[in-house]
Amino acid sequence: MADILTPVLGESVAEATVGRWTRKSGDTVKKDEVLVELETDKVALEVASPADGVLTILVAEGETVTPGTVLGSVGAAGAAAAPQPAVAAAQPAPAAAAPAPAAAAAPASGDKPLSPAVTRIVAETGLDPNKVDGTGKDGRITKGDALAALSGGTGTQVAASPVTPTAAPRTLGAREERVKMTRLRQTIARRLKESQNVAAQLTTFNEVDMSTIMNLRNAYKDAFEKRHGVKLGFMSFFAKAVVAALKDIPAVNAEIDGTDIIYKNHYDLGVAVGTEKGLVVPVLRDVDTLSLAGIEKGISALGKQARDGTLSLDQLQGGTFTITNGGIYGSLMSTPILNMPQVGILGMHAIKDRPMVVNGQVVVRPMMYLALSYDHRIVDGKEAVTFLVRVKEGLEDPQRFVLDV
Repeated sequence: MADILTPVLGESVAEATVGRWTRKSGDTVKKDEVLVELETDKVALEVASPADGVLTILVAEGETVTPGTVLGSVGAAGAAAAPQPAVAAAQPAPAAAAPAPAAAAAPASGDKPLSPAVTRIVAETGLDPNKVDGTGKDGRITKGDALAALSGGTGTQVAASPVTPTAAPRTLGAREERVKMTRLRQTIARRLKESQNVAAQLTTFNEVDMSTIMNLRNAYKDAFEKRHGVKLGFMSFFAKAVVAALKDIPAVNAEIDGTDIIYKNHYDLGVAVGTEKGLVVPVLRDVDTLSLAGIEKGISALGKQARDGTLSLDQLQGGTFTITNGGIYGSLMSTPILNMPQVGILGMHAIKDRPMVVNGQVVVRPMMYLALSYDHRIVDGKEAVTFLVRVKEGLEDPQRFVLDV
């Protein structure tokens, strides 16, 4: 008999939700066959069978588990009939044992168990956790609770309402249905609201003439794909332009840490990717060292992993700036929300032919609106506008990348 264990979930991730079993109790499974998908705050993890045999499921879909929890077991094929009665008896066991980890964790940090993220906030700000109402599981204090308490206290109640409604769920209409939010969707909702509550967000706009890049792409796309094995898109040009602008305006590549500003001398760009389960932002590392082909290959690989649900936690952490492209869905203009703790995010949009005045003549040019949302706490308006102008200049004259000017 081999147990199916909940794996280590990653830094600062304490628990996961059993999302979906791919097989049923009593099914014969093969070693390394994916049996169950776990949803964490950041990614979905697949857990494979540890051996050949017959599957017995012990934890139902929707239940919360911690690292090391036994999800089920795989027994010898000859014992297929024996585990079946044990399933019903074994099912209540996790529920009865579930409070144990919380009870054990509580003494470690006083009256309220603290996650690593909350512990850091408490250490840096002197926040008294005993005065914060926890909205997490078993009354635990979430990072959102701590940040809301620091912002004045009233935000704690606002943050609590989506998770712990004060009123009973409303009655559904005849043509309505209620679906529980996935853990990833809950995390997206919480982080976006945290971003709005914490940062002094402002958006500045500009427009870019895409003629040069489009002509360059059309002229070399076939040769580029033949040589590098990847298509030449627009994202690599935008990434190059963003890195050049970040080097000129380092405040946009920084973050706030307590009363300090951390300036980052590395350029790890988050690329927003929409998936069936929600938005994820994998990170492309050291973009300043990559060629156009290297950027295209990296973004393509991350996008595929995001859609397949195979991203690791490390691939979702540590970005210094984010690019999001609403243009692929037809968006003409938007105001992106910051991906905290980053202080800048660039929004790309749809390319549309518009009449423009060039040298006194009205001509039709393929134009794109650009939007830079930034944290006004550390990025001044002059810096934000200058940054976006630098991006515009790099896109309209990509020879700057070659000459480094």
